[in-house]
Amino acid sequence: MHSTFQYPNFEYRRPPEMDAGLASAVPHPLVIVGAGPVGMAAALDARQHGLPVIILDDDHTVSLGSRGLCYAKRTLEILDRLGVGDEVVNKGVTWNVGRTFFGEREVFHFNLLPEPDHRRPGMVNLQQYYLEHYQVQACERAAVDIRWRHKVVAVQPHDEGATLQVETPEGPYTLRTDWLVVCDGARSPIRRMMGLDMEGQVFKDRFLIADVVMKAPFPAERWFWFDPPFHRRQSVLLHREADDVWRIDFQLGWDADPEEEKKPEKVIPRIQAMLGADVKFDLEWVSVYTFQCRRMARLDHGRVIFAGDAAHQVSPFGARGANSGIQDADNLMWKLAFVIKGLAPATLLHSYGVERGEAADENILNSTRSTDFITPKSRTSLAFRDAALQLAQHHAFARKLVNSGRLSVPTHCAASPLNTPASEPFDGWMGPGAPMDDAPVAFQDQPGWLLQQLGGRFQLVLFLDSAEALLQVGEPFVKPATAQVPGVLAQLHALQVDQLAVQAVVLAAQPCALEHAQRIQDTCGAVVLHDLKGLAARRCDGRHGSVLLLRPDQHVCARWRTLDADRVRAAVARATGRS
Repeated sequence: MHSTFQYPNFEYRRPPEMDAGLASAVPHPLVIVGAGPVGMAAALDARQHGLPVIILDDDHTVSLGSRGLCYAKRTLEILDRLGVGDEVVNKGVTWNVGRTFFGEREVFHFNLLPEPDHRRPGMVNLQQYYLEHYQVQACERAAVDIRWRHKVVAVQPHDEGATLQVETPEGPYTLRTDWLVVCDGARSPIRRMMGLDMEGQVFKDRFLIADVVMKAPFPAERWFWFDPPFHRRQSVLLHREADDVWRIDFQLGWDADPEEEKKPEKVIPRIQAMLGADVKFDLEWVSVYTFQCRRMARLDHGRVIFAGDAAHQVSPFGARGANSGIQDADNLMWKLAFVIKGLAPATLLHSYGVERGEAADENILNSTRSTDFITPKSRTSLAFRDAALQLAQHHAFARKLVNSGRLSVPTHCAASPLNTPASEPFDGWMGPGAPMDDAPVAFQDQPGWLLQQLGGRFQLVLFLDSAEALLQVGEPFVKPATAQVPGVLAQLHALQVDQLAVQAVVLAAQPCALEHAQRIQDTCGAVVLHDLKGLAARRCDGRHGSVLLLRPDQHVCARWRTLDADRVRAAVARATGRS
């Protein structure tokens, strides 16, 4: 019984810079170091903005073992926009329910997606090697120049970018770039080359990861045990992956010898004690790790910018590593594209450090709390934990105290300098800084999802009872005498002629005739959608005439009760660092 995945070997190709005279040529606009999930997400995003991009990686295949395993709803939505979401969801194991056990008893369970009508589930489990393989294929389709077996051995940052020394099987060469995005992992060689470090905490505990191939009756849920009978005074985590692979994490304690614990003769008895001696299984991958909750004080250093594990690290409980890294790329790349194209000043990139620094702090806080609960460091902490677990079985208030890993949720950048503060009252959570919620919609009478129509540019979502209200008079630029949205078409048209043209998305409570929707689109470039169940309006408090301004990464940056083109322009200027 074995996993069906076949590790590919990617071909080394001779770089043009090794040919005579090209080492000192014009620098490349963008180089990314690291062909992992974060680096390739950044590259795919860059290509969607029309940027040429090179990825350098010192390996020639995808990651070994499951590694980053759980991909949260927001990450799946980003992967959708990058063109690999369907492959990840179709191959992976979807789950929304998690169960927590104390001893042999179930204490409680939770649902990550209690509200229906979202395109993507709360979580999908998929081995990292599958995600990377899908991303490599997408990069090839997008004409990303991935250079396998190209190892960066020196980096020299300067005011105009960075100069890299790269080793290959054919020898070294020099590569110059205007911008360098570093996604080379937790041990980041480039971070060390630049004399930079992380601040934070290393936890004195060890955990064993075992990827086990087996047929098992467990449901597709997250099961977490405290002090189970098969692993006393420790904790165990069980997840299902694709291809009948199961991920099992055993807490070992700080005194465990990592090399000894990875040996099959040590691993197999632990699994047999958990599953029973008669269960047949094969070991696919084994590793021992420690927890670290650390981050760089600054993520942007001139024209060298760090993302993913190279910038921050958290414990694996809570699925915050890969999810946070992919969201780093989502936050960074539209800003970098605007700067490279001359649509925004370079100072816009400081907001990346502010927003994703806040996200790193939030992830580290939650991860540290989880780790402290899972691995209590004193008798008092252990007594508190066990009491909380006992109470949680019967009392809802105690369940909030139980922390087996607060699972990844997107950061709401409420304090971002790019936000325009709301001046009018709104209900709900879709305020400036929030990632836009998905909802079922129809486009040209075809059912779909709101987020499929959003992202990649600034967009203005206009909520209307009926899109036909925009066409109450024959001439669209004359104020209708009776319409509740006077002159809206004229203002939407005006927003199309700016250098940073804002696309309008009309979200109507009632369906719009195709000929009317086409007329609106021809007049002002607006996409007309039908809010099929009214959920988009409810989740955004989108009353008739209300508008939300969205950034290219689908985060809200302003909202108003009425449309005013001048206010929109001012908000876009603020969101692009031009204010």
